[in-house]
Amino acid sequence: MTSLSARQVAIAGRLHPTDLDVQAGELVALVGPNGGGKTSLLRAVARIETESGVVAVDGEDLDLAPLARRRQLLSFLPASRDVAWPISARDVIALGLDRPDPARIDELISLLELEPLANRPVSRLSTGERARVLLARALAPNPKVLLLDEPLSNLDPYWVLRIIAILETAAQSGQAVLVALHDLAQLHHFSRALLIADGQVRMDEAPTSLVASERFEEIFRIQAANGGWQIRR
Repeated sequence: MTSLSARQVAIAGRLHPTDLDVQAGELVALVGPNGGGKTSLLRAVARIETESGVVAVDGEDLDLAPLARRRQLLSFLPASRDVAWPISARDVIALGLDRPDPARIDELISLLELEPLANRPVSRLSTGERARVLLARALAPNPKVLLLDEPLSNLDPYWVLRIIAILETAAQSGQAVLVALHDLAQLHHFSRALLIADGQVRMDEAPTSLVASERFEEIFRIQAANGGWQIRR
């Protein structure tokens, strides 16, 4: 069974030394105030910023894995939806693979309903359309671990629900999935929630327990009201 283990990962001034474990089949939400450290934690675990710590997938040290092997172990989707080159959506998806695999690309194009966009330059797509293309690229190598920074941003309600369903399927198939999330209304879809603030993981709970806690309200400075949220007095 897939497992992600991070020990003492840190980024100076942004992320305190942090331990993290995500097991196969877990769909884990990472929530917290703006600037709290969600992206920093994902980047540290993905080894994009490698100031300290050790990250392993099923016991394999990511820092020692060749690039091709690392893609099989872990994919990272950044929050930015920018793509520097005016290349086709199909070719962007292919960048997630180490060797040509037209069947896998077609599978992802179908999964994310990208057929009308597949041959268009990504520079001519909307932000939400690019988000789906970039998610397809992250999914392409079918990695053991998915680290996704705000995959639900810039999406209409249909695509929020479709992407959540795709991630639920990924977890059910044995992948470990960690998702940075701003939309607290979607927390109930997740099996576990981590709250990070001031560069530290402050809570690690079931979503229902997390949002019902006074500590959650103190950190977010909101409270439940009329089925939604209001500023906490």
